[in-house]
Amino acid sequence: MFEKTEISDFYVNPFDKIGKEWMLINASKPDGSYNPMTASWGGLGVLWNRNVCFCFIRDSRHTDAFAREGEVAAICFFDGENRSILNYCGRYSGRDTDKVADCKLTPITHPSGAVYFEEAKEVIVVKKLYTGKIEESGFNDRGLLKNYADNDYHNVYVYEIIQILSKK
Repeated sequence: MFEKTEISDFYVNPFDKIGKEWMLINASKPDGSYNPMTASWGGLGVLWNRNVCFCFIRDSRHTDAFAREGEVAAICFFDGENRSILNYCGRYSGRDTDKVADCKLTPITHPSGAVYFEEAKEVIVVKKLYTGKIEESGFNDRGLLKNYADNDYHNVYVYEIIQILSKK
């Protein structure tokens, strides 16, 4: 059972939580369809005087169309027992397979329209504030361009955190 967690009580190390443990970005379109993808690049912070989560999604990822068209998403964190879900959702595309069914995930629809999963340990429900694009011309450290050998630069999504849910 999930319980609302006040943002002031949500203590995580984003370097571990996102960079090492990974997150599942589940973006929803206005028609209620959704698609999850695993990500290890992103962050949490404050921007424009709002508590935000920012995500990076390549055009080539199926989830990008959902993030682009939709206004809401759920950022799901899992415990170590469910690492296989993150591995699967990072390896396979929702264009080719039903990742939710394959991973036996149980979807829950938040009142905002964002969809999260019963199997998650923590969920950040978010609403899109900004969409942008990483561009080659913006790199001061040209060595980072090795991350874009195919010129497949990420789209940047800045989401406002509207609710945090945790299992106690």
